[in-house]
Amino acid sequence: MILQRRWRARGAVGVAVGVLVCGGVWPAAGAQGPGDESGVGPGVVVGDTRPGEAFADPKVAELQRTAGGVQRELAELAGRVRQADDEVRLATGRAAQARSAREAADRVVAERRGEVDAFLSAYFATTSAPSELQVLFTADSPEDFLTGSDLVARLRTDLDRRLGAALGRQRAAADAENAATTSERTAAERKADLDRRTADATNRAAAVSSEMRGQVDATNQAVIARQKAQSERNAATAANWRAYTGRLAAAGITPPAVATIRNPATMPAGLLPVTGADGAPQPGVAQADVNGERLLVLPAETVKAVDTAIAALGKPYVPLGEGPTAYSCDGLVRASYAASGIALPGAVGDQMAVLTPVADPRPGDVVFLGPARLGAQGVGIVLDEHTMLAADARLAGVVVADLPARENTLGFGRPTLPQRAPQPVPKATDGGLAWRCGGVELPPRGAGEAVGAWGGYPNGLIPLTALCPVGQASHVLRCDAAEAFKAMSSYHEASFGTPICLTDSYRPFAAQVRLYASKPALAAVPGTSNHGWGLAVDLCGGVQSHGTAEYAWMIANAPRFGWSNPPWARPGAGREEPWHWEYTGP
Repeated sequence: MILQRRWRARGAVGVAVGVLVCGGVWPAAGAQGPGDESGVGPGVVVGDTRPGEAFADPKVAELQRTAGGVQRELAELAGRVRQADDEVRLATGRAAQARSAREAADRVVAERRGEVDAFLSAYFATTSAPSELQVLFTADSPEDFLTGSDLVARLRTDLDRRLGAALGRQRAAADAENAATTSERTAAERKADLDRRTADATNRAAAVSSEMRGQVDATNQAVIARQKAQSERNAATAANWRAYTGRLAAAGITPPAVATIRNPATMPAGLLPVTGADGAPQPGVAQADVNGERLLVLPAETVKAVDTAIAALGKPYVPLGEGPTAYSCDGLVRASYAASGIALPGAVGDQMAVLTPVADPRPGDVVFLGPARLGAQGVGIVLDEHTMLAADARLAGVVVADLPARENTLGFGRPTLPQRAPQPVPKATDGGLAWRCGGVELPPRGAGEAVGAWGGYPNGLIPLTALCPVGQASHVLRCDAAEAFKAMSSYHEASFGTPICLTDSYRPFAAQVRLYASKPALAAVPGTSNHGWGLAVDLCGGVQSHGTAEYAWMIANAPRFGWSNPPWARPGAGREEPWHWEYTGP
């Protein structure tokens, strides 16, 4: 017997012990394998869940679509509000300029009137303003009349020149002021309309988030229950694996180096080749006769790799993790075999390209997961014909999972056999989002910015059970971000004597809606914030201000830990947020 299996029949769980016979046969009927399928529920079909549909309840899916529509509307309105703000500022500035120009023209007209009045008053101190008739009766000679008449004409011309131009400028300035004031009023009305529409959309977002909250809480409780069952399954599988290695020890069998059993024709004494389904002996595995029963003998490298993977059960999933605190699916495979001295490529596609394929998988072999339309997007370590070890994005950890259906299995490889020259592997053909380890994954939006979507849960609707604490109050982040933050905070404490001051971390969708309602000009549109992916923090303790020693320390040291103050938040970018930092990965 290598492992045990509980078979489920019509709701009753029976336990039977069988023998794993290795000539191409897996556990005998009734024998218990590592999957321990005792009432856990349906297994995970890796890569078969679409983005944004992590919740099976159709009502939740409909709420997600409604929230997505509101979020898109808010995003569009936010852009139009910013444009309207700019238009209002421009129109207000033009109105102020026009008002200033009109007021200046008023002053010029008043000054000109004063100048003319003062001139005439001084020149004709004893008479009223002259006319040609007055000049005629007061002139002593024709020459005096002509001279006086010419003076009157010149005074009138000067009066027209002094006041006429100023009055024209005054009228033009008044017209420009009226036009600018009308533009200002129109822009303000347009802005007010957009504000009303934004408030309405924000209220609808609040309503749908409130309705979602109950569904998310229920989902979170379901995930907690599933993770409890998963923990029990993990523990049972680990016990089964220890029972297998214990049986080898009890039989006096030390797992041989793979080099000694790689050639079925030259097996060490006491070991026999294992025959595959095609009747041919399989390289890299052996079997032994123990009291009339056949016991599978795996190479020492495989045993060590599975030991390492078993020890990682329960560790959190992160997209690029290679341990020891968190793992991705291909990171788990690579780290497990690295512990046994076998170097594998880092990415699942590269692993599939070089590993020697096998038709009859044995414990410790790896299974590559699809479906083909998504490409080679996942990998697990085979335990028996039904189960595998995998770091799964949706289950948020290293788990014992069911092997996927045939249509979602791309093939099997044996890491202990010599690697082949790289071969073509399936590539995504559906033109959709990229998938990794069972969850959707987006590339970084820009240099120094967080990656965005991961794992299959919507932004701000990630169950808390899929996140990890950072060691301060109730703050949580995606697990790799949490580990990196804790390490960075410890380093900060060595420099300043205190941990990094933290005000905000993962931000649920409902909290995003509340924040946007109170600070629409500053907060991200609900459902778009990297806080909602558990990949962003807001800091305090001096970091929240440019030019401080704490901010300078973060700029110099945070990238070592995978954290960045994104370019849009830095000085001179127009939207400075020195307190906002995002996890961009190692």
